[in-house]
Amino acid sequence: MRNSNHLIGLLNFFTFLLSIPIIGGGIWLSSRANNTDCLKFLQWPLIVIGVSIMVVSLAGFAGACYRNTHLMWLYLFVMFFIIAALIGFIIFAYAVTDKGSGRPVMDRAYSEYHLEDYSGWLKDRVTDDSYWGKISSCIRDSKVCPKMRRVINGAPETADMFFLRKLNPVQSGCCKPPADCGFVYENETLWNPGGGLVGSNPDCTRWSNDQEQLCYQCDSCKAGVLASLKKSWRKVSVINIVVLIILVIFYVIGCAAFRNNRRIDNDEPYGEARMTKSQPSRIQF
Repeated sequence: MRNSNHLIGLLNFFTFLLSIPIIGGGIWLSSRANNTDCLKFLQWPLIVIGVSIMVVSLAGFAGACYRNTHLMWLYLFVMFFIIAALIGFIIFAYAVTDKGSGRPVMDRAYSEYHLEDYSGWLKDRVTDDSYWGKISSCIRDSKVCPKMRRVINGAPETADMFFLRKLNPVQSGCCKPPADCGFVYENETLWNPGGGLVGSNPDCTRWSNDQEQLCYQCDSCKAGVLASLKKSWRKVSVINIVVLIILVIFYVIGCAAFRNNRRIDNDEPYGEARMTKSQPSRIQF
């Protein structure tokens, strides 16, 4: 009995530790939401799941230490639903980020992003006018485009140097016009029409050299945000899958140990068969 309680207590301690990377992933997504991705509701389900695992693990740990069967039963019951919620979150994260990626551009180190490559719930959420107003404002306030600027010997870097930079999706989609517009590079966020002509891409007319406008209303900017979200969510999902596998293993072991405790509490035999008779047979001489 004591060994089973020690095992359950140890498993709950490790489960408590496993909640830390889940909460950390949610906090990281929150920081990305404030600085780059700018979609601020996506991290909260992950943080809630992490905090729930942490609280339930503490309850299970207390139940094991004090041999409180009710706390242990509550721990196993709630943990089942938390594991199911984590599975649901992982499936959801992959389902809404399954499409879309950057397109390579000739003679450029960076990729460009096109809104038509994306579809589904996340695209509809990002492109919704009410949400996009907040997202574009967040990108502008985060100064992600001004931070692109580099000065070499008192002058902006050359076009050749800029074209060799590996821009992140938001920088590529929001801070410069698409390559097919044919704009001429002046500096990282200042581009002029080449020969007075622009391409047929609607984003070409949306581009503005006004540093408060740039390409924040472009479809390429929305696609860049979606690509950035996809990259962030995929990184966190890898951690979540590893944590989920370990949680399931711990949960199965915890169920077995709890069942063993119940068997001992009820004085049930373990691993052996017993035969009983209502009356002992008489021995005749």
